[in-house]
Amino acid sequence: MSSLNLIIETKRLYLREFTVQDASFFYELNNDEEVLKYTGDIPFKSVSEAHRFIKNYTAYKNDGYGRWVVCLKETNKKIGFCGLKYHPDKAITEIGFRFLKNSWNKGFATESANACLAYGFKKLRLNTIYAHVHKENKASQRVLEKCGLQFVKDIKYDNAPAKLYCIKK
Repeated sequence: MSSLNLIIETKRLYLREFTVQDASFFYELNNDEEVLKYTGDIPFKSVSEAHRFIKNYTAYKNDGYGRWVVCLKETNKKIGFCGLKYHPDKAITEIGFRFLKNSWNKGFATESANACLAYGFKKLRLNTIYAHVHKENKASQRVLEKCGLQFVKDIKYDNAPAKLYCIKK
């Protein structure tokens, strides 16, 4: 297991900060239509664009936390990302995740999200963590509910119908 910027460990996973060496992985992850279906994001045009995104990712420095690469402990294989994102315009922190399709339905999103929530409450001393999810994204809604987040209300997010969830310390 790489200790490079290690943030969290779980039974099967470890989460660490992004590095520019992750560019080809992020290009692959964000180049799958099904993975991006409910995100509102567009695919990176190239590995170079993914590299630039990571190089310009300032959340760790600006906010003290961010999204983290999720890796399998057993193989060090990168399978997705999960983590916390600060929204300064709303003064809230949200949890979010995204995984390669071959890692879906194996509990990795729930395992990593639970670990990120614990990190947010214990280490960062956050009182409330939010999540937004596209109204049709039932799988992600189930993950949030398994992690203890409660539905708050229907919202629009990036001009798409979404649901707002919340969990308090």
